[in-house]
Amino acid sequence: MSLVVLAGPAGVGKGSIVKWILDNHPDFMLSVSSTTRDPRAGEVDGVHYNFVSKSVFEQQIEDGQMLEWAQVHGNHLYGTPLNELARAEEQNKHLLLEIDLQGARQVAEKLPGALMIFINPPSFEELERRLRSRGTETEEQIQTRLTTARTELAAAGEFDYQLTNLDLEACARQVVELVHEAERGS
Repeated sequence: MSLVVLAGPAGVGKGSIVKWILDNHPDFMLSVSSTTRDPRAGEVDGVHYNFVSKSVFEQQIEDGQMLEWAQVHGNHLYGTPLNELARAEEQNKHLLLEIDLQGARQVAEKLPGALMIFINPPSFEELERRLRSRGTETEEQIQTRLTTARTELAAAGEFDYQLTNLDLEACARQVVELVHEAERGS
């Protein structure tokens, strides 16, 4: 079982990469993060995220139940419950964490054996285009995400590997290959 951290700016395609991996590789599973933000259209509680109140989330932090957590885009809390590691181990699967830079740094500090992969966009312009095409954020939210993206892109060198999401399937295959190589110890 490998712990695989996928990070990169909002809109880079992390969720699509994870979906491709899960659809094509049964030896992987996605960590279900907790968040205080409202669900987007089509998101299911307990599947895409555990949607919780701020007070519940803060209690989980206080009780030491979070592997990592962060306040993202200025207002919402996101985090990985520790019990996700046990769930993956029980199922003997590689655990994918789709998280932000703050969370990735916490995981690297707590679990230095985690495989840290940063996903880059082909260009900043393409990142902005992808964010806008999602149609899920206001202009103010898009600007916040773009500002955050600049900081995240500047920190890409902190990761074990950097991939560029030019082609979704090719990028997802590279993630799987890196995990299997690390598992073999090569």
